[in-house]
Amino acid sequence: MVINTKQINGFASSSSSSACWSVHVCCCCLWEQSLMGRGLMKRLSFYQVLLLFIVTFNNVIKGSQGERSGECKSKTGLSLAPRPHSVSILEFGAVGDGKTLNTIAFQNAVFYVRSFSDKGGAQLYVPPGRWLTGSFNLTSHLTLFLHKEAVILATQDPAQWPVVEPLPSYGRGIDLPGGRYRSLINGYKLEDVVITGDKGTIDGQGSVWWDWERSHSLNYSRPHLVELESCDGVLVSNLTFLNAPAWSIHPVYSSNVQIQNITVKTPADSPFTDGIVPDSCAGVCIEDCDIHVGHDAISLKSGWDEYGISYNKPTSDVYISRVHLESSSGSALAFGSEMSGGISDIHADQLHIYNSFTGIELKTAVGRGGHIKNVIISDVQMENVQLALGVTGQCVDHPDDHYDPNAYPVISGITIKNVIGTNISRAGDLTGIPQDPFTAICLSNILLSVTSDPSASWVCSNVVGFSQSVFPEPCSNLESSNSSTVCFSLFESSSGIEVL
Repeated sequence: MVINTKQINGFASSSSSSACWSVHVCCCCLWEQSLMGRGLMKRLSFYQVLLLFIVTFNNVIKGSQGERSGECKSKTGLSLAPRPHSVSILEFGAVGDGKTLNTIAFQNAVFYVRSFSDKGGAQLYVPPGRWLTGSFNLTSHLTLFLHKEAVILATQDPAQWPVVEPLPSYGRGIDLPGGRYRSLINGYKLEDVVITGDKGTIDGQGSVWWDWERSHSLNYSRPHLVELESCDGVLVSNLTFLNAPAWSIHPVYSSNVQIQNITVKTPADSPFTDGIVPDSCAGVCIEDCDIHVGHDAISLKSGWDEYGISYNKPTSDVYISRVHLESSSGSALAFGSEMSGGISDIHADQLHIYNSFTGIELKTAVGRGGHIKNVIISDVQMENVQLALGVTGQCVDHPDDHYDPNAYPVISGITIKNVIGTNISRAGDLTGIPQDPFTAICLSNILLSVTSDPSASWVCSNVVGFSQSVFPEPCSNLESSNSSTVCFSLFESSSGIEVL
């Protein structure tokens, strides 16, 4: 597809209105400064412009990486310092043949290392082998360490998964009303917990759970691989998580959570398998992760309708960087739709999104209440994505019929900038709520190669915002003069490296 010169010049002239105030936001301006003076812009095809953008964009990312390195450690203060004591799962009778059930061995090992909690903590070492187990709990001041050839295998026998009460901010399980199967690895009201290794593996063997979900034969809602509830000081790193029955890593009501250098995989057709799901958490850092799942790759949540409103615990202060995200039927980076406790102060940058249904999506509904605000997403590469940007107030699922129809969510102060996309089916679908329009949706420096008609690539209703240097040209809803001041303020506050 070649865009005519009027379209290119329109994109260029809109970028010239910018003051080129940062390296991030000045990419389009640099093209003009280097090309327009020599009369070359008129002869450039879309793909030539795209190539220049990619070169500049990649250089920006490389520069940013040097400045951002170690962000997780600086935010959380967590480290992989060795514990003064260490035991092996072998000492508790475990057998790593992939057939012997080791639930009791894991439970006894954790009970034993609990005695070191006031002595600097201890490491529980999992050596090479395939260690079949049911659900077990962790303890404070514990490092669970997996050798690179160690695989913790989740049993497919539901009798080995205790049923627990639903989370209070949800009022029910994610699949069904009532209780839920407890996750494979759990922590409750713990501090200083590390789950790490030398790229070992935790495999949820979720295929039976997916079949039960598809056939509507579940007795209770599916378990997750790892759930850490009401914990403070959590580090998950250097591991591979495979085949989660539902979600792979679910920190909930927790603080100071660091997730770094992990791989998460579930099959493309696995139903509603999310990757990393920070839920009513404060102080979360996610860096250097590869996530390939059936549904949402990273999903920020904070409770569901009246239960989330009543529990009133937001997700806030979240930093996401240098992640590769693939979401077959969901969103690579999702907000909600369960966001009734509020989601705010989110910064995500250096995202690589590919082979996904939706790139970035904010989801909510009437009855949710809560808010999504103060979100900054920048430096994004997308390839092979059906919908690049989505904002919707039309989610129809509710935990029950008791939600408040007058509980409207507030969606405001959303900045998305410095995005390059190739083979994109549609640029954006921004659909708010008629009685509750979404405001201050701010888009800057976005260049998408769309396979659809560019003039019909955006759909907008009940949203207000501002855009600059965006192609294809977005809806008139994003040309509000009232929003321009707010958006320019957000662009400035989120700028990174200043131009010298």
